[in-house]
Amino acid sequence: MSGFVGILNLDGAPVDRALLEGLTRSLAFRGPDAQEVLCQGPIGFGHTLLQIAGGVELQKQPAQLDGRLWIVADARIDAREELIGKLKAKSQAAGALSLSSPDAELLLHAYDVWGEACAEHLLGDFSFAIWDAPRKRLFAARDHFGMKMFYYARTGKFFLFSNTLDCLRLHPEISDRLNELAIADFLMFESNQDMGTTTFADILRLPPAHCLLCTPECVLIRRFWKLPEVSPLYFKHRQECIDQFKEIFDSAVSDRMPGKNAALLLSGGLDSPTVAISARRVADRRGFEPELKGFTLFHEKLIPHQEQHFAGLVGQALKIPIEYLPLDDSRLFDNYDDPHYRTPEPMHYAMGFGKQNPIQVMSGFSRTSLTGFGGDPALASFLLAHFRRLYKARQFGRMFGDTARFLASDGRLSRLYFWKRIRRLIPSAGNAAAPPWLNPDMVKRLDLKDRWQAIEGQACPNQSARPEGYEAMASTYWTINFQSFDAGETGFANEVCHPFFDLRAVKFLLALPVLPWSSDKEILRSAARGILPDAVRLRRKSPLITDPIAALLQRPESSWVDHFEPVSELLEYVYVKEIPKVFQMGSAIDALVCLRPLSLNFWLQRRSIVGYKL
Repeated sequence: MSGFVGILNLDGAPVDRALLEGLTRSLAFRGPDAQEVLCQGPIGFGHTLLQIAGGVELQKQPAQLDGRLWIVADARIDAREELIGKLKAKSQAAGALSLSSPDAELLLHAYDVWGEACAEHLLGDFSFAIWDAPRKRLFAARDHFGMKMFYYARTGKFFLFSNTLDCLRLHPEISDRLNELAIADFLMFESNQDMGTTTFADILRLPPAHCLLCTPECVLIRRFWKLPEVSPLYFKHRQECIDQFKEIFDSAVSDRMPGKNAALLLSGGLDSPTVAISARRVADRRGFEPELKGFTLFHEKLIPHQEQHFAGLVGQALKIPIEYLPLDDSRLFDNYDDPHYRTPEPMHYAMGFGKQNPIQVMSGFSRTSLTGFGGDPALASFLLAHFRRLYKARQFGRMFGDTARFLASDGRLSRLYFWKRIRRLIPSAGNAAAPPWLNPDMVKRLDLKDRWQAIEGQACPNQSARPEGYEAMASTYWTINFQSFDAGETGFANEVCHPFFDLRAVKFLLALPVLPWSSDKEILRSAARGILPDAVRLRRKSPLITDPIAALLQRPESSWVDHFEPVSELLEYVYVKEIPKVFQMGSAIDALVCLRPLSLNFWLQRRSIVGYKL
């Protein structure tokens, strides 16, 4: 989880080393273990290192290959043995590569062998830039789902890039001018819908699964990968499917546990316990290294819930100690009680963490954390839609067979979700229009009515085994969610990984048919048989009785949200007097929408914290 920055002077002038060193120092929080700067004529790289992997060479960067290629990267490369085999078969120069070779070295050899197509041969989470000295060009790439960040800015004189947005803002020629459309998207959709831009007009973002080529003449960007539409995967015997899932998922988890310990963001559901089960198997194979520890967020008084109880059962079964982080002391926007708290771009965190930020707490135990995010989209399925597709295809035999398989699964009678399925048949009214409190001048100037309709009406047609799973996995929501875990957002040196988004696991899970494996996450329940207690393994989906935001809004101390003092900039985007009263609002969804202007107001107040220039 390194920090990096680079400057390429397009006119050939030497890089200002003092400026580059200052930008690199701003990244020290991302990498406390080493700090290096390289200047070679018009190109300059800065890097700060957070060393995580044990038994791997110190990943000193900037790194080079034969004085021809230079790299800075924030990367974790998966399936290393397979990649090294392919490289050695193509290049004699790759002969010295081994499983302990640094990720940056693998990336250099991949570029040396495949050039601009190198990203198509990579698995893992990565963001990197390579200076090709003989060709005088800069090549960069960002991983498939956007786990790692890559920001850049181009003027007539230079090309500037980093994996940390605030770092670019420090450059004296990067203005603080805002991107109005990104602000409008935040107010309408809670996040910028353009994966190629940021909240700042001068700073752009390389979208996930894209690569970039910069020369003195132009900047070219192309997509190198798209989520594949997979055919259904069938097995003659149930155990074959379960065994293959375990093998693939254990590889995904193992690749994300290179250090001596690992923190697990653990709930009492199915997804994160599935990660914990794999982590336990991996640790046992390595001789109980790395050390594992779970961290569980729970409500006890604000909302009656049993998350602590069920997470405790998981911990006992897997012999993993758990640290419980209560959220009952949380208040609306309590993160802003810290005068230094801010985020690089507007983020809608209406619900605070009280006295304990979980990323900060986990960072105190390990530099690596694993989550269960991704199980929901990877296994998304609509049972009624599945039977509708079979009926349309006149596959009546499979309809009867799937019905029998559905009813035969463990604990099925307690997990029919009958009323939930009926409610899905009732069309939802949804949001018919953008929020009425948007400034009409901005609405007209940016044509926001058409943008609202275009984005709300977006679809992702596909012919995958489970179209709903494909659409859920391809959503930009996940890229935005990953950004919230990045160190540039949290400020803590912690590598947060999401094994369900491993490409090997994604391909396998999306290929599983609705029945018997995807509906109600049957593959996870079956894989956990004999490992987790049935109280957890066969547990019904248990949404919160009441949304925490709605609960907090009923408390008298939350009445202030209807009387906040707007900064002058907010009035350019919002008619504050038109915002409905949020205090004691019954609908948490409506309340969250109406609280977005307050989040933006806080952000506008705090964004000047990094407004100084080097």
